[in-house]
Amino acid sequence: MMEDESSECRNHARLGIMELANMISVPMSLNAVVRLKVADAIWDGGSNTPLSASQILTRLLPSGGGDPENLQRILRMLSSYGVFTEHLNGSKRNYSLTDVGKTLVTDSEGLSYAPYVLQHHQDALMRAWPLVHDAVLDPSTEPFVKANGEPAYGYYGKKPEMNGLMQKAMSGVSVPFMKAILEGYNGFEGVERLVDVGGSGGDCLRMILLKHPNVRQGINFDLPEVVAKAPQIPGVTHVGGDMFKSIPRGDAIFMKAWRPFY
Repeated sequence: MMEDESSECRNHARLGIMELANMISVPMSLNAVVRLKVADAIWDGGSNTPLSASQILTRLLPSGGGDPENLQRILRMLSSYGVFTEHLNGSKRNYSLTDVGKTLVTDSEGLSYAPYVLQHHQDALMRAWPLVHDAVLDPSTEPFVKANGEPAYGYYGKKPEMNGLMQKAMSGVSVPFMKAILEGYNGFEGVERLVDVGGSGGDCLRMILLKHPNVRQGINFDLPEVVAKAPQIPGVTHVGGDMFKSIPRGDAIFMKAWRPFY
């Protein structure tokens, strides 16, 4: 039996489902600040000085223009989710980056998590999300395939801009993780031939070979359309294929386990 419609529990439930229904505003706002390069504008070489929406907009558009009110709405939204810190001074609101927000700042190698955000909101993926319920009704075809006519990686392989963004996104995610792993993990000692399954552009192998010279050969194994765009790296051979059919031999094989839902 339903509780009284005016009960506190029911009121919380209504607010909860309304928040869930509007949750798309969070990733879309995040996508907006990435496209606008807001994090780099606030960071400004490491200052991270709290700025108003108008001040941020001036850095984004030195020649003028834009709407600071709309930008402030986005900043306030993401402040509630820990991307920015909101500093109140009377009626004025300024914003700086939290540790979460700092992941969107472009580092000295040109990397950040910003491409990872953009990768997850490309048009092809956004077309697939409304079809997720079909994965329950008919699991024979993935939502991405139903929306775009072919599997994601094959689709990306035909779209140089999308493929490039995906590789940049994977580099932005892989490099900081691998730096942390290499600081305390010694499992690559004694390995001469190392295979990275799903290695994208080969960043992880590049870092491993620099840290462990005993690894004489790195095999960067990924789909043909992915490794076709991979850069040349000393000691690394790019091999295209399908891991569900076969994987190159090596003294050790590793793979990373993050993957968006398609």
